[in-house]
Amino acid sequence: MEYVKFGKTGLEVSRICLGCMSYGVPERGSHRWVLNEEESRPFIKRALELGINFFDTANVYSDGTSEEILGRALKDLVQREEVVIATKVYNRMRPGPNGAGLSRKAILAEIDNSLKRLGTDYVDLYQIHRWDYTTPIEETMEALHDVVKAGKARYIGASSMYAWQFLKALHTAEKHGWMRFVSMQNYLNLLYREEEREMLPLCKEEGIAVIPWSPLARGRLTRDWDETTARSETDEFGKSLYAQTADTDRRIVERVAELAAQRGVSRAQIALAWVLQKEPVTAPIVGATKMHHLEDAVAALSVQLSPEEVAMLEEPYVPHPVLGFR
Repeated sequence: MEYVKFGKTGLEVSRICLGCMSYGVPERGSHRWVLNEEESRPFIKRALELGINFFDTANVYSDGTSEEILGRALKDLVQREEVVIATKVYNRMRPGPNGAGLSRKAILAEIDNSLKRLGTDYVDLYQIHRWDYTTPIEETMEALHDVVKAGKARYIGASSMYAWQFLKALHTAEKHGWMRFVSMQNYLNLLYREEEREMLPLCKEEGIAVIPWSPLARGRLTRDWDETTARSETDEFGKSLYAQTADTDRRIVERVAELAAQRGVSRAQIALAWVLQKEPVTAPIVGATKMHHLEDAVAALSVQLSPEEVAMLEEPYVPHPVLGFR
């Protein structure tokens, strides 16, 4: 395993992050395909064995049960200081007023709820899951600053948004002397490269850690285009990400398969190697519901793509509608 600094911070993380949206109670939340606790624990254990120290979840995943499963597993398997735990806030957790969003009330309530579910006194990275158009950014940034100063989070980060929004948040924090975001969790893979236009250059300039979600395009880069899975058949959000560019995306999937065959490695390794070599990516967030998903992710660290191979993979790409901010 390789370890790198997390942006400009002194924190060190593995170059692969295990995404835990795949783990939860299937009857809770909107993802019926998730693995239950008994099925999930071997993946968390194997991730630790492979040297992964970075785990990402969110309060909304399976109605909080993803946090619960991750927290119990890590408590049984490893010392707390040996791992980096990231979670998120924004999405609706209960009906009625103040049950979602990034108001001070919501943030201060939800950090305590997440800590209780995770069974820990603090998280290493507390992230806003999306931009809240109904709350002033000053209110959000001050609340997040207070969460850090209260010892409930070590760092704060953000997820998919426009680059101007992210820069506004960074400026607001700097103006008031509050904690700045140290990371951006955005949507980036061979089928969606729009983040290369504004967000990645901004993060490189500001020394922001980049931890892409869905680096394998929800598995589409790892299998034939017409092949489906239990998740892909029920994942309406995933379908919406690729509905408008299917013809071009199919060609890229075919290029990944072709190069994987030439190199004698899995398609997942090729697709992840591309993300890992894209500046300034720190650690792709990889979901795993089969053990080879973890093995492939770690193996991708050893796959170096030549400039010619990168060009071959990228050549069919055409501009996509801006996606992933929902």
